[in-house]
Amino acid sequence: MARIDAFFKLMNEQGASDLHLVSGQPPALRLMGEIERVKYKVLENDDLKSMLYEIAPEDKVKTFEETGDVDFGYEIPGTARYRANFFMQKYGVAAVFRQIPEEILTAEQLGLPMVCTKLASLPRGLVLVTGPTGSGKSTTLAAIIDTANKTRKDHIITVEDPVEFVHKSQSCIINHREVGMHTKSFTAALKGALREDPDIILVGEMRDLETISLAIEAASTGHLVFGTLHTSSAPKTVDRVIEVFPSSEQSQIRSTLSDGLRAVIAQVLFKRIDKKGRCAAMEILIANAAVRNLIREGKTHQINSMIQTGKKYGMQLLDDAIMDLLNKGWIGGDEAYMKANDKGKFRPFLKSPPSDFTDA
Repeated sequence: MARIDAFFKLMNEQGASDLHLVSGQPPALRLMGEIERVKYKVLENDDLKSMLYEIAPEDKVKTFEETGDVDFGYEIPGTARYRANFFMQKYGVAAVFRQIPEEILTAEQLGLPMVCTKLASLPRGLVLVTGPTGSGKSTTLAAIIDTANKTRKDHIITVEDPVEFVHKSQSCIINHREVGMHTKSFTAALKGALREDPDIILVGEMRDLETISLAIEAASTGHLVFGTLHTSSAPKTVDRVIEVFPSSEQSQIRSTLSDGLRAVIAQVLFKRIDKKGRCAAMEILIANAAVRNLIREGKTHQINSMIQTGKKYGMQLLDDAIMDLLNKGWIGGDEAYMKANDKGKFRPFLKSPPSDFTDA
């Protein structure tokens, strides 16, 4: 057993989502979204480096020493997988580990809206799940892929850096590809995927123009493509995809995206106050004919109005989802206010006046 596994055992016992190991500081866990120190000695650089290198593949150690940061996956069979990131900082080496449970929660267990599970049955198109880091994007996508795996008879390819949730092939054949281990890059994997007879492609992160372009192309040529972006709302997601292209190509991309886009889910995680755990508030955009027309004409600022009037399609604004959680008594007013888009709606629920001077 590696020395660091004791920290992973503690993570598991405490229900932590992340482990932080930093030279010159004691270890810390992220519990219910907040950093909590572990009662342990200060980690010295050489000792921490030795501990980290014990679990890192040789090629990843080489990359880390050459570049100063590296990502990879680490697994403790029967416990969990971990997404590891090593990086150099002022006082030496540091690392963050995100826990990825072995058990994949179903859409029902997560309480996902019915429209989210319906996305698993789409024949083709682009579905984007967005939100800040640590907002549960991977968990939501894993549940949708799990639904497809159980209900379809297709070929699913996932491209991730590193592989997070591991699905066992059920009705579908599932192939997991890790960037840096099984393929050179997201771009190379996507180019290859088009020759590998896939029905569904999961792109772990749409980071650059070429990856986004290939994902849109795959969605437009008969594949169902799921991807993630770090955007905070459905309109901003559409704008982000378009703005990554040169201005001379944006008109064409608007047209292509309007034809290929099927849905955008933008989510935020909240700490529950009624019981231990967290829950997600989701903004859901379904690309019906009217929404596609707005995208084609460059009128993304009108998408929120379309979401408001599209409830029969399963659409909902983020603030409405937050208000629903607040009315159920699942989340607190202060956090609802902090994470809402239209903060004015949530002022009556505040225990004290807002401290955010930018919102004055």
